[in-house]
Amino acid sequence: MPDLMSRVASAPISWGICEVPGWGAMLPTDRVLGEMASLGLPATELGAPGFLATSPEAVKAELAEFDMALIGGFTPIVLHDRRSRAATIATATATATLFERAGATEFIPAVVMDEGWSVPRELDADEMNHLIEMLGIIDEICAEHGLQQVLHPHVQTLVESASDVQRVLDHCGVKWCLDTGHLAIGGVDPVAFACESADRVGHVHLKDVNMSMAAPILSHEMPIMAGVRQTNDEAGPITSMAQSLAYPRDVVAPRVDRK
Repeated sequence: MPDLMSRVASAPISWGICEVPGWGAMLPTDRVLGEMASLGLPATELGAPGFLATSPEAVKAELAEFDMALIGGFTPIVLHDRRSRAATIATATATATLFERAGATEFIPAVVMDEGWSVPRELDADEMNHLIEMLGIIDEICAEHGLQQVLHPHVQTLVESASDVQRVLDHCGVKWCLDTGHLAIGGVDPVAFACESADRVGHVHLKDVNMSMAAPILSHEMPIMAGVRQTNDEAGPITSMAQSLAYPRDVVAPRVDRK
């Protein structure tokens, strides 16, 4: 079994590289990858369009300059709309092909209302059934490309609240990305999820969250971008990732690796 730290990766979102439309200015790729490498991180997710190259060969070459590899990527995708079925399958297949050829292992979808990340609404029975069916189809696409699909619960998507999460858990066998921040905002205790659904967890995102923003964002009274901006305005001093990595490396990893 590989040691714990070899299984720890990063994602460009930690440097403000985000797929949500209207996010704003983003840091240069070389700076972000250089800082990841300086922390000893061996791999990263793909990041928002434009952060890394679009061909698998170029992605591998770009990351190799920093002695890093690709683990996979966050992929917003429309699954409930039958009219988008063919386009969704084509997009998922193209993304899975890129990930496979670039050496990745994880396909991390977030189920959005549309490409513009419109505020989600309640789905009717047919739409929900189609969403569940499409998760199965994406699983098949991923298997064909040597990938694991891990569903990402996420604010302002169709899998954001505790009831959304439970509905998917109950009706299909898809693996999950246990995202501590987004689960907490949606009303799911991340620790309880890990304990009760351990066999469904395939990937983990460790995030903190400003819970004072949870209620207005989950009720859609406040757009996700407004919540991010307000949280940033209220934030105090920021602890560097170099400091935060010391605890998992020096304390957690030795304990896990002994087991």
